[in-house]
Amino acid sequence: MLRTGVKGFPHDQAPLSSAEIGGLGWNLLDGRLPLPLAVLKRTALEHNLRWMQQFVRSRGIDLAPHGKTTMSPQLFARQLEAGAWGLTVANVTQLCIAVAAGVRRVLLANQVLADEDLAGIQAMLKAHADLRVVFLVDSNAQLALVEGWFSTHQVRVPFEVMLEIGMLNARTGCRTHDEAMLLARALHASAAVRLVGIECYEGLGVSGRTERDASYADALMARVEAIARCCDAEGLFEAEEVLVSAGGSSIFDLVAGRLKPSLGRPVRGLLRSGCYITHDHGHCQRMGVAMRGRTELGEGLQPALEVWTHVQSRPEPGLAILAVGRRDISFDIEMPVPLARAARDVRMPRKVPPSWRITALNDQHGYLRWDAHHEGDAPTVGERVGLGISHPCTTFDKWQWMPVVEDDYRVSDAVTIHF
Repeated sequence: MLRTGVKGFPHDQAPLSSAEIGGLGWNLLDGRLPLPLAVLKRTALEHNLRWMQQFVRSRGIDLAPHGKTTMSPQLFARQLEAGAWGLTVANVTQLCIAVAAGVRRVLLANQVLADEDLAGIQAMLKAHADLRVVFLVDSNAQLALVEGWFSTHQVRVPFEVMLEIGMLNARTGCRTHDEAMLLARALHASAAVRLVGIECYEGLGVSGRTERDASYADALMARVEAIARCCDAEGLFEAEEVLVSAGGSSIFDLVAGRLKPSLGRPVRGLLRSGCYITHDHGHCQRMGVAMRGRTELGEGLQPALEVWTHVQSRPEPGLAILAVGRRDISFDIEMPVPLARAARDVRMPRKVPPSWRITALNDQHGYLRWDAHHEGDAPTVGERVGLGISHPCTTFDKWQWMPVVEDDYRVSDAVTIHF
């Protein structure tokens, strides 16, 4: 239930479930919803869900979107209803939320090694006969910890794992072919685990330049394919169907075609992109421009997430202070982007002048500046301003709920968020 005290929820409203909100006739710009407030644009959201499913179908692969982007059970359901094979999470706490939301195929795209996490996975597998959980392994040291826990507990079902392939100076994953093969043989020999696939993450080396990104992705996926073929030739995989997975949200088109290597058994390619569901007005948008030049799927993804706030002060010429800050909106990649404005008693927003820009954020204040020759279009105290974001993951984690709005900002639904 949503109630007074939750950021963005009306101060005098009785508690409501998210399902009740769409029928109340609220509008983001009618003054009833306290700002700042993050909102989801329904038409763009639904477009993105359709677009990504069309994309993976066209490549003959499946989608296991990263749930850490939103951590919203309602959005998980929309992704599964649109055709996603399952969901990806980053840790066992997120796994608990996904399982409680009804997700039954989960890639845990991280190393699991702590006793409490291993016990948590086994408890969920025991409680849900139809649940499948697969996590990553990248070292014999991790495997030894898993085996140590397994040997001291009465567990009959081994953990399903994927071998992670990494890159020099990046984060997790085996760095060399020989290292990966030695680990794959150890995984096959272990009673505690079953090797069911191979995984990598290409997102840490993205430049936005197609020639460089294509070469980088090709080299990484060539390593993945070579190791998969060697594992297959040695009979190290212990599943009727081998899982091969990659895919962040920046150059997923460059790895999608490499997720079904020719092996001696069926292969299921799984793309893990998460940010596609809302896209953004910054980093993902720029990556999408390059991607549209490489794909045939029309206009591509659309920004579906905005954060609205009001101008609270005009303390000096050329500067307006917005009531929004680092506790409300992404700033890890770049500053928010001013998109639209609406006077205090106006429900129809209009575009902001092109010179408007956010130059800094404090915890709960944003610094909006503009060029001197646009002073006639300067913001006024009390005016509402809509901001686009760069990197949706780090806006979602700042909210407990978000209204879903129509193109006229009428609230038609809501989602809850569980970080």
